[in-house]
Amino acid sequence: MGILDGKKILITGVLTDASIAFHIARIAQEQGGEVVLSSYGRVLSLTTRIAGRLPKPAPIVVLDVTNPDDLTALESRVRAHFPEGLDGLVHSIGFAPAAALGGNFLNTSWEDVSTALHVSAYSLKSLTMAARGLFNNGGSVVGLDFDATVAWPQYDWMGVAKAALESTSRYLARDLGAENIRVNLVAAGPIRTMAAKSIPGFDEFEKVWNERSPLFWDVTDPTPAAMAAVALLSDWFPKTTAEIIHVDGGVHAMGA
Repeated sequence: MGILDGKKILITGVLTDASIAFHIARIAQEQGGEVVLSSYGRVLSLTTRIAGRLPKPAPIVVLDVTNPDDLTALESRVRAHFPEGLDGLVHSIGFAPAAALGGNFLNTSWEDVSTALHVSAYSLKSLTMAARGLFNNGGSVVGLDFDATVAWPQYDWMGVAKAALESTSRYLARDLGAENIRVNLVAAGPIRTMAAKSIPGFDEFEKVWNERSPLFWDVTDPTPAAMAAVALLSDWFPKTTAEIIHVDGGVHAMGA
């Protein structure tokens, strides 16, 4: 018997089997949950291929979180596979143009900043609202975060977007609590994902992490963060909302 027995979960952001989202889907299935994935456009083929590596088949719905038509159609597309609706939602979405990263903070245009904020932060709100009608008796929304309490080298406007994501999760938790919808984030340490590869100087995170982490940190292992997300999707955190669970080896709590 698993902690997600009978749960229906929508998971975004499954692109490679190195991603945290993939391992959330894997563990969710192993814990008795049923999973539907989302993807769109040119990355749809990646999601379709990687979905074949899950323990069980998982349907895929088309969703671009910046496309109002896709957001409007999300409920009907999910109900085609899960007529009874959802119990959980995973937001694993983030993007910033190259000009918004890599030490260009002072020169980044608003156009590039707005893209980063829209895709990486506002999408938590738009996705949650699109799925709101699928939650019949409450549910759990879990987003993936990278600690935004400090300024990280090279992270620039994506760091600002993550700070906005954290704030957005708190306001969603406030406004959806009356519907028994919980909204929490998992702040993972650095993992070698496709998203990480797009960050200039990512290897700097790798070098410093184990110098500061009380627990050994493995940048190739997304499983600890995925396990935390699955726990938040379960009934084991019934009164936890507006929280950021750090799965970073303890770095967030250490001084210089």
